[in-house]
Amino acid sequence: MRAVLLVNPTAGKGSGLRWREAITTALAESGVEVEDRTADTPEGSTRAARDAVAEGVDALVVAGGDGMVHIGVNACGGTDVPLAIIPTGTGNDNASAHGLPHHPVTAARAAGRALVHGDCRSVDLARVCCADFSEHWYLSVLSLGFDAVVNERANRLRWPKGRARYNLAVARELPVFKPPLYKVWIDDEQLDLRAMLVSVANGRQYGGGMLIAPDARTDDGLLDVVILRPAPLPEFIQVFPRVFKGSHVTYPRFSIRTAKSVRVEVDRSINAYADGERLGPAPVTVGVVPGALRLLG
Repeated sequence: MRAVLLVNPTAGKGSGLRWREAITTALAESGVEVEDRTADTPEGSTRAARDAVAEGVDALVVAGGDGMVHIGVNACGGTDVPLAIIPTGTGNDNASAHGLPHHPVTAARAAGRALVHGDCRSVDLARVCCADFSEHWYLSVLSLGFDAVVNERANRLRWPKGRARYNLAVARELPVFKPPLYKVWIDDEQLDLRAMLVSVANGRQYGGGMLIAPDARTDDGLLDVVILRPAPLPEFIQVFPRVFKGSHVTYPRFSIRTAKSVRVEVDRSINAYADGERLGPAPVTVGVVPGALRLLG
């Protein structure tokens, strides 16, 4: 069996590169021939991933955080090439949500064994089309509200690094954020509302362990639409941390609905984010594609 390995050299403050040789060795010991095509940039990784899938490699192995997973998902989605996820990032939400080993070597061994024995599981992907006509797959959660705006602000900050940068962006955005007016189509039903956030979840978590849709599953053929209606700032600050345990669902301003297709329009310019990556501007149309990804491990 032949696999192509891609490592994010910046994930986890460089931990991907530190684990690179051990990951390769673990895969080889499982009987997998590994070709390392690690690139220096996300654009290079994207090209390498797509080339590997086009060549018909037996598996694509990505080592990094959720951004690297997003690259792998968009290369392997809708194809027969399975994806192996080796978590070396900071959040690793997709690996955690799918019960994959947290240790990079253990994850590599599990992925290698699964590839050799043909042990793949099929999981759903969400397919989104943005206002700029770009189309993307995503595995976890699409954000189109306060969380997306915070992500956008964090990406503009040069300092600090890591999770602290996101926390600073939250602190700066909270006092000035005004809930947009949304039009949301949940299958054929239209909702007109103001909201703090509207998220379309294929998986249950994002943002480093936030269980935004705790009952979401990537094998049920459904999307979970999470809506948070406007809340006074002190109330929002008090309730939002509950998302890390999934207990926010009992808060009356939150609602969750399931659907097979979702369209979201918003009355201002907001870029959608999914798997931690900027996808494109609203409005967005999202559909679930059952079994669109073969996952190893």
